[in-house]
Amino acid sequence: MTSASLPEASSNAATASGLTFGVRGSTDALRHVMGHFASGVAIATALHHGVKHAMTATAVCSVSLEPPLVLVCVSKASRFYGAITKTKYWCLSLLTVDQEGLARHFSNRGRDLLSQFDRVPHTPSPLSGTPLIDGALAWLECTTYGMHDGGDHTIVVGQLARASGLPSDDDPDARPPLTYYRGAYF
Repeated sequence: MTSASLPEASSNAATASGLTFGVRGSTDALRHVMGHFASGVAIATALHHGVKHAMTATAVCSVSLEPPLVLVCVSKASRFYGAITKTKYWCLSLLTVDQEGLARHFSNRGRDLLSQFDRVPHTPSPLSGTPLIDGALAWLECTTYGMHDGGDHTIVVGQLARASGLPSDDDPDARPPLTYYRGAYF
């Protein structure tokens, strides 16, 4: 990698072990660098006034074990933002490698809100009835613990209410997780 391949490289950038230093902070620089960080892919869902909402999420992580907390980052410009910030419960379904089509479907901003689940196999969650994606590796049902400003996103922290996953790692039917790396699904 050269300094020319990174946006806004400074003229006095030093290179060591193939890494470039001295790049100014920018949207393009952040996107470029974070694209090198592989992340899992989940579908975040919420049920608000009887309407099923969903989005594809890669900014998901565990926060705490006591209490059990997870977070998801939600764009303030998304229609999912209004649903997750106005409901008590929300869910995460962790996708398998063969569910890339669902990740693409729920990342499409042009999909119809009222029919977006018509062809998506899903099950109501135990506590709130929020959609859980059938065939996912695991799922979590959360109650909102807190929300924090994160620029053009809100960091939504959820306390785990219910969860389920594969019974064991040696399950012969286990599938690998769907990951997102450098702008592509794997």
